[in-house]
Amino acid sequence: MDLRDARERWVRTGGIELCVAEAGDPARPTIVLVHGYPDSKEVWTEVAARLAERWHVVLYDVRGHGRSTAPVPLRGGFTLEKLTDDFLAVADAVSPDRPVHVVGHDWGSVQAWEFATVERTEGRIASFTSMSGPSLDHFGHWIRRRLSHPSPRRVGQLLGQGAKSWYVYALHTPVLPEMAWRGALGRQWPRILRRMEKVPSDGYPTASLPQDAAHGAWLYRDNVRSRLRRPRPDAYAHVPVQLITPTGDAFLSPSLYDELDSWVPRLVRRALPAKHWVPRTRPDQLSAWIGDFADGVESGDHDAPAGPEAPVAAPGGARANRFGGRLVLVTGAAAGIGRATALSFAEAGARVVAVDRDAEGVARTAETARLLGAPAAWGEAVDVGDEQAMEELAERIAAEAGVVDVLVNNAGVGMAGAFLETTSEDWRKVLDVNLWGVIHGCRIFGGRMAARGQGGHIVNVASAAAYQPSRALPAYSTSKAAVLMLSECLRAELAERSIGVSAVCPGLVNTGITGTAHFAGTDEAEEQRLRKRTARLYSLRNYPAEKVARAILDAVVHNRAVVPVTPEAHGARLLSRISPRLLRGVARMKPPL
Repeated sequence: MDLRDARERWVRTGGIELCVAEAGDPARPTIVLVHGYPDSKEVWTEVAARLAERWHVVLYDVRGHGRSTAPVPLRGGFTLEKLTDDFLAVADAVSPDRPVHVVGHDWGSVQAWEFATVERTEGRIASFTSMSGPSLDHFGHWIRRRLSHPSPRRVGQLLGQGAKSWYVYALHTPVLPEMAWRGALGRQWPRILRRMEKVPSDGYPTASLPQDAAHGAWLYRDNVRSRLRRPRPDAYAHVPVQLITPTGDAFLSPSLYDELDSWVPRLVRRALPAKHWVPRTRPDQLSAWIGDFADGVESGDHDAPAGPEAPVAAPGGARANRFGGRLVLVTGAAAGIGRATALSFAEAGARVVAVDRDAEGVARTAETARLLGAPAAWGEAVDVGDEQAMEELAERIAAEAGVVDVLVNNAGVGMAGAFLETTSEDWRKVLDVNLWGVIHGCRIFGGRMAARGQGGHIVNVASAAAYQPSRALPAYSTSKAAVLMLSECLRAELAERSIGVSAVCPGLVNTGITGTAHFAGTDEAEEQRLRKRTARLYSLRNYPAEKVARAILDAVVHNRAVVPVTPEAHGARLLSRISPRLLRGVARMKPPL
């Protein structure tokens, strides 16, 4: 969105002139986007462009930022009370007869918490979407609880957030922040954002940055110490709130929101694997979530996004929706780990594409996913080892649903038997699925993620066999070791594109893979006996696929590199590092089949 094409007006309030830009049809419901520090309204241009197709979108420069004028004197001119006056003036000007949906990032969120909790704004706000900016009142009570009832965990949280808040202390020092922003820091800031946050170099930030940052230091000086010392006891939200938490935020700990449900009766939580400046790095996802939430409120459902999406209950009564609206593709999803993973993502609000050679199996998975809350879910019968079929699948999904946000390469086949009894055809079959299927998925779907430029995540399901040698599994272990190393290499390459890559390494998990495993060098009768024997051992172990699915979701949320699952997988991983000789000795043992 080019703000030069937007309708612009000036709103006067308390001696300040605020620069306000509008896009979209004014007859539609209004979404007001409030920027943070040290930004101007241009931080929202990509999100605003997407929202303006369906909403009346309003952006304004906070006092002292962008083209809005600054108070004189600066001291005392940036209190939350005066910022609330500004918001009400903008809301009255752009939507006099209808409440507005407020979206805030960073300090835009901090001040919007004030809007959403003070009595004088009741009836003017329809909903509030918060990201990367807590209520100072809630923060003050959060600190008090941890100081008055300390525990090792709570002390750790205090120290952790204290370290993340280093810049707050710096901004309270006199003169020096202003000098830095008007000097070297202001000149280097665009480069810092590109390097540290992967913010595209597309004309943002604007030339007003040094002055914006110098003026904005008073946001902290006028509000932080006073509110943290004397937080309001009545800071309860009187509107539905959507909390979007970037899990890689360098400035805020997710634990700040642990008790948020006690302040917000109608709360939806979402997590986004991204860093702090999500309005610039993840505009597609943000605009989808903002629009969905506002749709739900407009339709009268104040507790959930629009559509069939059903947020999962979170501790304390809040609603969690970690993957709401994100597009997740899972291969090998007809049964076992793949099915459990697809259903777990569905419960977390994701749109799910279930892929497998078993058409009936993925159809059942998709149907169950919709029942569990996925806003959309469907099955695709595809052989992951067929490169052309995977290319066609990717083109079809991109045209119908968009770029995949999370890819789980789970499809795999079992193969056992001595190396000298494993034929070239046996090797081809296991590598086609276990290795080439992963390569095709990473290249074809990962390439589209990279081209989109808004991050994503790839999970490759390897195995504890990737680092635990065995005389009985040469072909299978080789394929999984290759998947593990491929994942490590991709993680290094794709990090600069904000795409995480995780290798999940389960041990013995009770799935159907043993029932279809091939045992090299055996006749049909012996193979059936070995399959039954192996399946019985796995069933006695009885480690459920659902636990692996939870580990996969956790790997995506926290961008974990290598994730052993099951005790034996953890043990083998440890031995591979501290005593590989012992692990080689175990590898020589014949399996009890």
